[in-house]
Amino acid sequence: MYVAFSYLVVLLLCSSALALTTQTTAVANQNKIFRYGELVCSSDGASWSRNDQDFSTLQEDRGSAASCKDGLSSYESALGVLRAYKSIHGDLVIPRRYVVPADKRFPRAWHGVLLACTVYNMKWWQHHVKQRPERVGQLNELGFVWERLQSEWNLVLEALITFSSLHGHVLVPHKFVVPRSEEWPKATWGIALGDCVYRIRARHDFLRGASAASRRDQLDGLGFVWDVHEYRYKTFYRALRHYAQLNAAGPFSEGPNKPLRVPSNYRVPGTSAWPRGMWGYPLGARCVAVRQKELYVKEKPFRRQMLDDIGFHWGGNADIGWLRVSHAAAIYSRINNRKLDVPYHFRVPVPPDDFVDKDTWPWPEHLWRLPLGQRLKDVRLKGAYLRGAYAEKRKKQLEALGFVWGPKKRGRRKSIVQEFAKI
Repeated sequence: MYVAFSYLVVLLLCSSALALTTQTTAVANQNKIFRYGELVCSSDGASWSRNDQDFSTLQEDRGSAASCKDGLSSYESALGVLRAYKSIHGDLVIPRRYVVPADKRFPRAWHGVLLACTVYNMKWWQHHVKQRPERVGQLNELGFVWERLQSEWNLVLEALITFSSLHGHVLVPHKFVVPRSEEWPKATWGIALGDCVYRIRARHDFLRGASAASRRDQLDGLGFVWDVHEYRYKTFYRALRHYAQLNAAGPFSEGPNKPLRVPSNYRVPGTSAWPRGMWGYPLGARCVAVRQKELYVKEKPFRRQMLDDIGFHWGGNADIGWLRVSHAAAIYSRINNRKLDVPYHFRVPVPPDDFVDKDTWPWPEHLWRLPLGQRLKDVRLKGAYLRGAYAEKRKKQLEALGFVWGPKKRGRRKSIVQEFAKI
């Protein structure tokens, strides 16, 4: 009685918190438990129902290695098997595909039998438990999980609700199995939830028949992800767009277009400037993968155009660095009569505080404090920015700006003796 009541309270809280449809609420009425609109069982185990579609799905997944025992098999025999199972495993949370092993602790007649589908079998329950309170008491003493008598769909949905409350989403990893933890309802322990989610997407398991539409609504209410690839691309796009807004880059630039440059090791910080759901997102690594591996955009021209529209640079951060250098070099060359001989210590200046009309300042804000002298020194001595397919083109750009490739030649200073020799 206590287990069923506690379980009911948990379901009421979960359903209210997630604002599911009225079909997903759990109510108590006349000592019966209704979950997600389907009769599960009475709080004393006197009645229960099962969705035939879910049961047939389970039957298909079992394979032929084992089978369910006849529903009319001896109650005492089944009780002995349950006691043996509990003595070994500590509880009666029996996995749906658990096969009784060829172990002397189990009766020989039960070896190779699917235990869960036998004790949850309608014929066995009706023949041995229905209207027999003393047997219900025996099963309660053993810790029988009455909630396991409901349809598999109800258990999967309950596991998804719990996953969502713990993680904030229902993007369940494919290999995820519900742990035996107090955070999870006992009836859901051991469910291969990741596999269930995959089968819902790929095979539409649980989504056939008269209840299909209502179940889709329940999943949509939880934020179920039907297309994982689209979801991941949209997450990347939203994060990149938000980054551009915060940094006034791309189409959000104030004045001249500022390149959208994301460091390759950048992760979304856990600050109020970002939505909580994006915290920790590896935006820099995703940008690199989009450029180098065409992640999300391979054979997707519409997505490419979306990224172009927010200023995504396909050449990478090195190309963006060259664009800044060449832009600053062009301005310096124009100011200095088409001569680009920049002192190595030169940095792009910031307008002084008393400068009235900053719009007339020749240097755009996104170039302020750029160490142009050091960058061009690296071009001379290290060939920076001058490797790869664009090397010759960039050399010609610099030459057109009057770039001085070598340092000024200075004659060797004559010694004092040589100076006096001329006299």
